[in-house]
Amino acid sequence: MTLSGLLVLALGGVFAIRSFGSDDGNASGAGAGNCDEPIRVTVAVAPELQPQIEAAAKSLHGRGEGGACAIFKVSATSSAEVASAVAIGDKNRPDLWVPDSTLWVARADDGQMPPAVAVPSLASSPLVLVGTEESFATRGSWLEVFGKAQANLLDPLTTSAGAGALLAIQAERTKTSASDPQVAQVLVPLAQRHGSLAKPYTDIEGLFNQAAAGDGPVVIPATEQAFVRFQQKRPDSGLQALVPSTGTLALDYPMVVTAKDNANKVGEAGKRLAQELRADAPAQALDQAGFRSTTNDPLSGGRGVGDITLLTKPETPVAQKTLQRWATLALSSHSLLVIDASSSMLTPVGNTTWMDVTTQTAQAGVRLFPGNAQLGLWVLSTKVSGPNRDWAPLVPIRPLDTRVGAGTQRQELVRQVGAMKAKVGGSTGLFDALLAAYRTVQDGYDQRSVNAVVFFTDGFSPNVRGLSLADTLKTLQHLRDPARPVRVIMIGMGPNVDTAALEQIARTTGGRNYLARTPADIKQVFIDAVGSR
Repeated sequence: MTLSGLLVLALGGVFAIRSFGSDDGNASGAGAGNCDEPIRVTVAVAPELQPQIEAAAKSLHGRGEGGACAIFKVSATSSAEVASAVAIGDKNRPDLWVPDSTLWVARADDGQMPPAVAVPSLASSPLVLVGTEESFATRGSWLEVFGKAQANLLDPLTTSAGAGALLAIQAERTKTSASDPQVAQVLVPLAQRHGSLAKPYTDIEGLFNQAAAGDGPVVIPATEQAFVRFQQKRPDSGLQALVPSTGTLALDYPMVVTAKDNANKVGEAGKRLAQELRADAPAQALDQAGFRSTTNDPLSGGRGVGDITLLTKPETPVAQKTLQRWATLALSSHSLLVIDASSSMLTPVGNTTWMDVTTQTAQAGVRLFPGNAQLGLWVLSTKVSGPNRDWAPLVPIRPLDTRVGAGTQRQELVRQVGAMKAKVGGSTGLFDALLAAYRTVQDGYDQRSVNAVVFFTDGFSPNVRGLSLADTLKTLQHLRDPARPVRVIMIGMGPNVDTAALEQIARTTGGRNYLARTPADIKQVFIDAVGSR
């Protein structure tokens, strides 16, 4: 549906007002004279603020201040919809736009320049975390809360509340000093779980009701305004809102000029409308609707979360990179795990072996993936599958929630990984197994997923089957299909790995190579590998 269609469907009203040329109310520009030919200004507003913008336009019209220089048509439309329409140059784009966050302005760039911000903020609402008392085992930081409870986010790619939660984790790192691996350990499984949903969450009230049901520790990132409105409807929900000790970000509701024609006059009309919102009655109406002033003063009557600490908003490139990363992580997986079971995997490392460490990590890793992720398992060794083959298929690639015998694919993978210790022996004929695994994933390619082969190995024998590294790289280059990319992720373990060779293999396929030098490294390495998209 085009933006014009959305505007017709949206609730809205038309009001004629006189537009002043400056914030102090002095008549000039479009507001001068009798305004015999008023301009028509369409205004697309974030739905939660639409009643207040419409009321301000109606108030101006009702006073009839000397003529009608602008006729406003106010409609409720999502910020993501308008950003998309402006970016593609939709001729039916609105003249003025009030998104819920400045975040959307950069995404509305049509290739010529981003739209101009006429008024930086009309109102504000900080992001909060909503849940029951039991949901908050910690309140120190966004990352800690997400790590302890199940975070159900509105879609970060289409809502500011969802995006803001991810950006808050980035913004607070100046205080928490959280490392990339620590952030990945929380965000990778979170993104995978959200990517497995039939459709992203878009209904905040539905999420609040879900949290109120008390089915485990669930937290909902939301705006304070949305929570206050929900409390008015369900004061007995048992939900509470808080801001982590590190602070929070806030939605800022800018007034943006998106008109192609008469941009100066439209901007002046928008400033006059914004000025009306600052009058006593409209300001009180904003407060009663759960919006803070532009200076983020607490809401009246003790509502909301009171005084807050604001985090520094990430710069636009950082915000865009964070959301692009989320979009990639949320993709499902179509992957084949190949685990080295050669005799060297029994090498002691401390009080364990590389085989024990690998199987434990793989079992834990399989539990990170959502039910719709497709995973399979091979074992790698010259002694596991008869002559002339250096690998053995153990579990074919299937969705993890597929029924397999009396259990599921996930349970079968965990069982087979645990039984690998009995298969240890022989050498590591990596090259032959690599090409076979690559072809297997490519033959079953899934356009909706990240397709990959993930190898765990502590080293390999380069002369098995007569294949050389050069031969293998040449074959991989021949097999590569840009329309069906398959990435090889190499996880090398211990001191005897030929890191340079594994790096060449991974790079040839657009994949990544990781090195776990000690048993303590491998869990984080596997999480990084899952996040390598």
